[in-house]
Amino acid sequence: MADAAVECLLDNLKQLLLYHANLILDAKNQVENLENDLRLFKAFLRDSTKKRKKDESLRVLVGQIRDVVYEAEDVIDAFVTQAAEIKSKNYFKRALFSPAKLLKVAKEVEEIGAKVRNVYDKNRIDFACLDIDGGAAQDNIPEDKPDPSPRQENIVGFEDETDTIIKYLTEESKELEVISIIGMPGLGKTTLAGKIFHDQRILYEFPTRIWVYVSQEFKKRDVFLSILSNFTRITEDIYRKKDQDIVKLLKANLEKGKFLIVMDDVWTAAAWTELQDAFPKSNNMGKILITSRNEEVARQANRDREPHKLRLLTPEESWLLLRLEVFRKPEFPPELEVLGKLIVERCGFLPLAIVVIGGTLVKRASAGDMSARRNAWEKVSKSVGTYLNDDQDERMEKIISLSYNKLPYSLRPCFLYLGMFPEDFEIPVKRLTLMWIAEGFIQQKPGINLEETAQDYIEDLISRNLVMVEKVSPDGKIKTCRIHDMLREFCKNEAGSTKENFFQEMKRSSGGIFEPSITEVEKFRRLCIHSNVVSFISAKPFGPRVRSFLCLSKEEITLLPENISCIPAAFKLLRVLEGKSFKFTKFPADVTNLLHLRYLVLSSNFKVLPDSISKLWNIQTLIVDTTQRALDIKADIWKMIQLRHLKINASTNLLKTSKTKEGEKLQTLGTISPQSCTEDFFDRARGLKKLGIRGRIDTLLDVKGLEKLGNLDKLKLVNDVFPLPPSEGRLPCLPQPYKFPPKLRSITLSATFLDWPHMSTLGMLDTLEVLKLKDNAFEGRSWEATEGGFRHLEILHIERTNLVVWVASFHHFPRLRTLVLRNCERLEAIPIGLADSLQKLDLKRVSKSAIDSAKKIGEEKRLKLGTETSKRNQFKLCIAPGD
Repeated sequence: MADAAVECLLDNLKQLLLYHANLILDAKNQVENLENDLRLFKAFLRDSTKKRKKDESLRVLVGQIRDVVYEAEDVIDAFVTQAAEIKSKNYFKRALFSPAKLLKVAKEVEEIGAKVRNVYDKNRIDFACLDIDGGAAQDNIPEDKPDPSPRQENIVGFEDETDTIIKYLTEESKELEVISIIGMPGLGKTTLAGKIFHDQRILYEFPTRIWVYVSQEFKKRDVFLSILSNFTRITEDIYRKKDQDIVKLLKANLEKGKFLIVMDDVWTAAAWTELQDAFPKSNNMGKILITSRNEEVARQANRDREPHKLRLLTPEESWLLLRLEVFRKPEFPPELEVLGKLIVERCGFLPLAIVVIGGTLVKRASAGDMSARRNAWEKVSKSVGTYLNDDQDERMEKIISLSYNKLPYSLRPCFLYLGMFPEDFEIPVKRLTLMWIAEGFIQQKPGINLEETAQDYIEDLISRNLVMVEKVSPDGKIKTCRIHDMLREFCKNEAGSTKENFFQEMKRSSGGIFEPSITEVEKFRRLCIHSNVVSFISAKPFGPRVRSFLCLSKEEITLLPENISCIPAAFKLLRVLEGKSFKFTKFPADVTNLLHLRYLVLSSNFKVLPDSISKLWNIQTLIVDTTQRALDIKADIWKMIQLRHLKINASTNLLKTSKTKEGEKLQTLGTISPQSCTEDFFDRARGLKKLGIRGRIDTLLDVKGLEKLGNLDKLKLVNDVFPLPPSEGRLPCLPQPYKFPPKLRSITLSATFLDWPHMSTLGMLDTLEVLKLKDNAFEGRSWEATEGGFRHLEILHIERTNLVVWVASFHHFPRLRTLVLRNCERLEAIPIGLADSLQKLDLKRVSKSAIDSAKKIGEEKRLKLGTETSKRNQFKLCIAPGD
């Protein structure tokens, strides 16, 4: 993780030298020298990316750089923390404070600078001789790989998948078509492809069938010769031909006749681009079946058809597979059924994991009496992860390692970080990416902000099938994701290795002892703990190097007064504190001494955030979850110059301060009170992209300035008139269209109780694409859409309304593709005229007549789309269970 460590420390030093140089006056020269050395390392790490994969000496050097950078980071951060503590003391205490410790730290900084220079001086030749231009062409490091031959026995759970793919392969097409099977490592892509390859229907349909292994390291010449060998004997003359001549010869053999080519394990879109020239598009009788871990490969190969994503096995299929592996037949001793089902569940229903565990259980299938066998199976059920990792052929480890080693260095820390979340945890993507940014994993790129780069990273990991999408918002953005248990175990093992020391999970054994031990905490850089949290904190751990502390316990943890200060005291150099599971009984004042905090989540019944919160001069993301309806911030948020995202669930009153140009980085602010929305506020907040306002929204109607928010993308208005009944807060109207932000793409309205005719105001917003109407945002029995509005609206969400009759057609919503209805029990029907543009209908708790109309829309869509393969999946009707 040297790359990320260097980038992060460079950014820290830049901020320190620019804004807080007064804290390092005693060591400024050493810090500046260190910054220069780090820039050299940054260049070296960038230029040596390719070569260090196969040069052991370079890999050793990178390890030295990582270690020395970690040490430098620790010294610098400790130096700043102590300097700030000294500065905060009153004059009398400062006079009594001995500078010896501060001078000692300054000396350590100087020594670290010397170490950095020594690393460079000792390896000057390595730096000077880097083959910067030629490195990319030489990235062909041989790696162990699992046997990719298609599995021909004990194939379970692929019947429906087989039928689906065979149907695709046997359909008529206008040109040569590529079908893709994608999925995470160990899911059975090769097995499924092999089953299809040997299916009688395929044998009948395709007289020429060719299987070729592509894999990670391949030469296109070898791939072409492998395919060509199915048509002719590869003579010495053919072998000596130029690549372009071999391509011509292969094309000539593939231009006519039916053929199926299975290309197993295509790693990258670039690999497919290299290979595709040999396949004649004009032959519409030819088919190519690709297996890949990378979704980008599939989309590059065929943009008109969605890739086929392989699913996990069902519990029943998993149990059958285990039985076949262990007993070689479906029959089994009934006494082992409960344990067997537990084992496959702990394998995560992943085929390869079950096969590996099956190989372990074979030895225990007939050993001893039933009691002994049951005990043996019970031990396996408790140690599935250990058995998988210790399996002799290490198939699971190799497959995941192949995917991991193929990752760019910038993605590796992001992937390993996923292991810090609890098993089977649904990870909020937004928070995950903000943690990555706080950790320094995401570096600024020209023309794109950090959040957008982080989003690209998560999508890259998803496309590589290392991360699974769990929930998607109506506008197609990924809301939550999940990592398979096997991949999580890999992350934990890799991250916890002595080589990386990336993070460590703390667990308490059945004997009540934490593993690793509490005393070992001082050497770790990141910690996560998801159970027995109070016991851990009460043990008073000490982690002078810990940068991240994640606690995502399923239970709410109330921190008593005596424990509130334990976390800041234990981990003074924290960057990330995810404390949503903690319920603080009062504001943790000591948290404001954590000067290096960039990401902070607090949960309690706070009514006030004190002025001392502004001491967190590195804070980028501050999230507060309070049970109160309102919260006052006594700090001037505009002077927190690194703050990018402030998210509070209460109606927040901001401190009124004089005008300033500070606060330009603030992107997310919500939810604030209408009283805070002054003209001065709108002058300052012009960089905002997301804004939430909660309170009496009618007081905003006469306020000027909303139109000044030229970068605002999302606006959420929650009409909260408590203690009055919600209906008493009816909004008389909406601001005129010209008073809305000019680039507004998404609006959410809640409890505004507007009349339906006021929808025409929203319809006039030219850039509006997403409209969410929640908790009686509009009310009334009928809504008749008007002409000329909603020209760009793509997503409409209506939740809790008394609407009965809705009159609309395609002309009123020409681009509407997603309609979400929730708790619209009185709505008689969905306008059939919307069918032309709709691609998705998502219904929950609506009337039976509304469901019937939705089904009619679905039928009309199917009739219009016909059987065209490129349009088959364009319409989805989702009806929640019970409707």
